[in-house]
Amino acid sequence: MNETNHRPVAIVTGGSRGIGRAICLELAAGGYHPVVNYRSDRAGAEETLAAIKAQGGDGELYACDVRDREGAEAMVADIAGRHGAIEVLVNNAGIIADGLFMMMSPDKWHSVIDTSLGGFYNVTRPVLESMVRRKRGAIVSISSASSLIANRGQANYSAAKAGLNAASRSLAAEVARLGIRVNVVAPGLIDTEMIGDIPRDHIRNLIPMRRVGTPQEVARVVSFLCSEASSYVTGQVISVNGGMF
Repeated sequence: MNETNHRPVAIVTGGSRGIGRAICLELAAGGYHPVVNYRSDRAGAEETLAAIKAQGGDGELYACDVRDREGAEAMVADIAGRHGAIEVLVNNAGIIADGLFMMMSPDKWHSVIDTSLGGFYNVTRPVLESMVRRKRGAIVSISSASSLIANRGQANYSAAKAGLNAASRSLAAEVARLGIRVNVVAPGLIDTEMIGDIPRDHIRNLIPMRRVGTPQEVARVVSFLCSEASSYVTGQVISVNGGMF
């Protein structure tokens, strides 16, 4: 156990950029020690950690592909062994591989499902072991508005994110009596690389608030769900979407 670190530990998968980076920064500002998980973008992860330290916080980097079950288990065991406990898990890692379903390759289907939904299983299950022993903890998974409304060309992404919603609700019911809360945040159109090619005029016409959201606006909701301020909130899917539906 790392005796020099008295901040509660929060693992954030896919923390090297976008919403994941914003979540790491928001949790660090709230007193957490974020573990910035990344698969291959070490430079981006280092930028996240530098930003955390620039605002007076601290954290660490951890390279692991959440699709790798054994690797994910080893990551969680190492973090729990060094820090003694894992207080928060944010399942943010995800990818897109859009295409019409009839022409979607098996690789496109499985890569998206395995990252979002398989990654949820691979990381959450071992983290739960740490949380159950202490009878406390918060798990938040990042879904998408695509899990709640039809979005052509995203059958794989919608399936993966809808699976996150359902799995999280079921898990919340299983562990609520143990003091562990499980929730989902489903962002709408957020200003990240994922919507970089969509014309902003088209986006504004879709959103009653007439603008895209920011990663920070998503991160604040995640931070709330990780905090004691949401102590009676579990099994919920909260959409951050500017009034799209």
